[in-house]
Amino acid sequence: MNPTDQTKSKLDDATAQIARLREQVEALMKERVTPAVADIAGRAEQAVYGATSVARDQAEAMSNRVREQPLLALVIAAAVGFVIGRATR
Repeated sequence: MNPTDQTKSKLDDATAQIARLREQVEALMKERVTPAVADIAGRAEQAVYGATSVARDQAEAMSNRVREQPLLALVIAAAVGFVIGRATR
């Protein structure tokens, strides 16, 4: 067998192996990675919605407290402003 034919044969074998590996990687991506990423994205989305809901509920509760006791809210805001002002001097 001629050295050129051997080189071509090895090149063809390597090309075939690379093609098989590419197919295996694509199959793994479709079977395992894509569903896992979709699951993680779904969980992250649920966490964001949950955090948004909690933040909205807390803001509403604080707003209700301020409506119920506006003078107390004003005194607390003034005290916090005073403390922050003193701390930044």
